[in-house]
Amino acid sequence: MNASRTRIPTEQTASTRRRNPLDLLMNSGLGKLLRGIGVAPRRDSGESLLDLADALLSLRGRASGPALASAFFDLYEAADLATRQDFLARVHDLHPADAKAIDKAIAKWNDKRDEAAALALNAATESPGARLINQLNLAPQGTQRLIGMRKDLLAIPKASAPAGLTALDKELESAFTAWFNAGFLELRRIAWDSPAALLERIIRYEAVHEIHGWDDLRRRVEPIDRRCYGFFHPQMRDDPLIFVEVALTPQLPGGIHQIIAEERETIDPREASCAIFYSISNCQVGLKGIPFGNHLIKRVVGLLKEELPHLKTFATLSPVPGFAKWLAKEQGPDTKVPGARDLRQLAARYLVTAKGRGNQPADPVARFHLGNGARLEAVHANADLSPNGQKQSYGVMVNYLYDLDDIEANFFALTELGTVATSKTVQALVEDSEAGGKKGGGKKSGSAKEPVPA
Repeated sequence: MNASRTRIPTEQTASTRRRNPLDLLMNSGLGKLLRGIGVAPRRDSGESLLDLADALLSLRGRASGPALASAFFDLYEAADLATRQDFLARVHDLHPADAKAIDKAIAKWNDKRDEAAALALNAATESPGARLINQLNLAPQGTQRLIGMRKDLLAIPKASAPAGLTALDKELESAFTAWFNAGFLELRRIAWDSPAALLERIIRYEAVHEIHGWDDLRRRVEPIDRRCYGFFHPQMRDDPLIFVEVALTPQLPGGIHQIIAEERETIDPREASCAIFYSISNCQVGLKGIPFGNHLIKRVVGLLKEELPHLKTFATLSPVPGFAKWLAKEQGPDTKVPGARDLRQLAARYLVTAKGRGNQPADPVARFHLGNGARLEAVHANADLSPNGQKQSYGVMVNYLYDLDDIEANFFALTELGTVATSKTVQALVEDSEAGGKKGGGKKSGSAKEPVPA
């Protein structure tokens, strides 16, 4: 239903008007109950959303929570984006914390300091926004619909976001972090015989190396030396949260064409020594900030080691999405693209020394894998010849190696000391680059103020 149907002119027929979700609600038994206790949502869709939110917060235990939450989402999803975002910007500020209840609970705690006083204080300080989120989750597909709501919220520019919107986002993120704990998620292999709806979503969600139709997808999930795994939530059976594509290879690959080429030789998995994670895609925009990737990789490593115990190397073939922008700042936007040898040296220096917030790697993909305890193993030029690969990194790709014996030490060195774990080969590239920079009078990359990508 589109937004125009939420503002129906009076001259339209009654049958058309009854298709409005608000009319459907108010003509139902639940609507009669709401009218009986003084709840009468206004005709304006934005105002009626606020009225239903009020009802959800004030009628706990006295009305049908799932039915009212479902009616709210029917109306919310029928409204246009501007109306939905206006509601999100206003709802938190219209339901502030109950200062009197908190003061009363604090006084009780100071007086009694027992379990009952602690529970009362906890209940008094619970945010109305958090309570609303829990009430909305009672609707059919409530979790998935809340994810869609946060997607709308994240589309509002941060510069114009009111404080209440930021607070609501934090409450949604907190709820999702609890609900999408990795221990609650199901790890499933995605294969060519998986449901068609799921495979269509894989094509749509792929965010690293575009899947060009069904034949391309088949080459990635059907051969015996290819794997695809995803995390799924019980309420979203055929809609993955995140998935990873894996290639079983005899050695570390130096280019994505070796993995996704239309014509290649399939190998027996028993002949493979490496499992290469070449694409990891987050699927739900509304779950931004919820950590899935590190758990997914470690779970898949464990699964592959169990299935194929002869595998020795677990590594990635990863893009370097921040490299081209960094290089333009270092050498100027009109500088000629360096040759393959210089590109490898410069990319190694960027990944090891360019830092962002918290003294962590500036490159988002590096920050992810190094933050998981991986080691920067190799840097390759001419590894991604696609337009996007050329645009973001001049074709450079890298291998991050997951050595389970060293993950904790690598993580500690990065988070506590800001030190990137590298192979001897990569360290040599960094030293050569820095030596060349000193001879040429260039800037040192460690001084670059590269913003942290979103």
